[in-house]
Amino acid sequence: MAQTEAIVTSERAIGELMSTLGAGARRAARSVALASAETKNAALRAAAAELRRRMGELLAANALDVAEAKARGTAAAFLDRLTLDPVRVEAMARGLEEIAELADPVGRLLASFERPNGLLIERVATPLGVIGVIYESRPNVTADAGGLCLKAGNAAILRGGSESLRSSRAIHACLVAGLVAAGLPEAAISLVPVADRAAVGAMLAGLDGNIDVIVPRGGKSLVARVQHEARVPVFAHLEGIVHVFIHAQADLDMAKRILLNAKMRRTGICGAAETLLVDRACAATHLEPLVKMLLDAGCEVRGDDATQDVDARVLPASEEDWRAEYLDAIIAVRVVDGLEAAIAHIETYGSHHTDCIITQNEDVARRFMAEVDSAIVLHNASTQFADGGEFGFGAEIGIATGRMHARGPVGVEQLTSFKYRVHGAGQVRG
Repeated sequence: MAQTEAIVTSERAIGELMSTLGAGARRAARSVALASAETKNAALRAAAAELRRRMGELLAANALDVAEAKARGTAAAFLDRLTLDPVRVEAMARGLEEIAELADPVGRLLASFERPNGLLIERVATPLGVIGVIYESRPNVTADAGGLCLKAGNAAILRGGSESLRSSRAIHACLVAGLVAAGLPEAAISLVPVADRAAVGAMLAGLDGNIDVIVPRGGKSLVARVQHEARVPVFAHLEGIVHVFIHAQADLDMAKRILLNAKMRRTGICGAAETLLVDRACAATHLEPLVKMLLDAGCEVRGDDATQDVDARVLPASEEDWRAEYLDAIIAVRVVDGLEAAIAHIETYGSHHTDCIITQNEDVARRFMAEVDSAIVLHNASTQFADGGEFGFGAEIGIATGRMHARGPVGVEQLTSFKYRVHGAGQVRG
């Protein structure tokens, strides 16, 4: 009985905590929405300076998170996403400064037109309001998400993974210091301070109407839960089942260079290639060198019969491999009968995240890019460019794979909505 009462009390306490965070964020949202570009930029630059000043504290906190994760037997790819070092902390700081350099998305004139009755109608960008961000493992998302939401005039409620809670708290403290230095309310960027999953449930319920949109960034199970339970709009960020298709007219040296980077530069990011499709028309010349290159680079290859025939080290691929987001040094390889078969495979097994074709045939490339229904489609370039920073957005809050509002890298412009301003001179409707 006492244990049941303790659980109820804990749930009530978390509910009260989350309600307080929601109400505070809603109050702060108005201040941030009305803040000048100079004020928001000052907060971002001050936060960047704090990240550099407190680097020792950040790395110490992160070392504790990493040590706990290692003790639990966490996979290497997950540890890579969790780990901070001086280079990554500096990248976070630079990311905030780059966000500050972006044009203010709030107040942008999106369209303007005059009606026959003389009314002048303007469509103008406005903040979304309060954005809830739920993410796993990567502590740098704390800085990216907080900075992007602030720049777009929104308040943010951040809920990082339990495995990175110490790291996220240390980063959040730097963001708050930036807000205070610029005279903005601390609640403009809130961090859920507990690891209890009940906090996620409270956010998905909308915190008494105080959350306007949820952005999930993490694994398939997290995104599935958010989509299933959320009572507010969601910017879906599904897993990155990313394909590279080697067309018959692909330059082999280019294909090798792009594929190696797409798969092995960083295996744990959502833009990493997970499936290689090779056109049967060039398999005799291209398949073996591409597979050998991957194997020699330390990548496990799981292939169909044709792929297994070119190297004894290739393991047989199962049906599950075509749907796998490995986030590790593993790739699935299949030989397909040309462009149409490649597109059909991507449509069947893909996640509408990022897909690439390598070919010297411009007509084939145009067809691939028109028919593959993914948020990002590339021609002769590494899939690891699927990143808001590489798109010039300063950073990203995630890669949206849905079709509503935001799609692809979600940067400051995607974190705004709009309203109409109608200017008249005494007109009335007949």
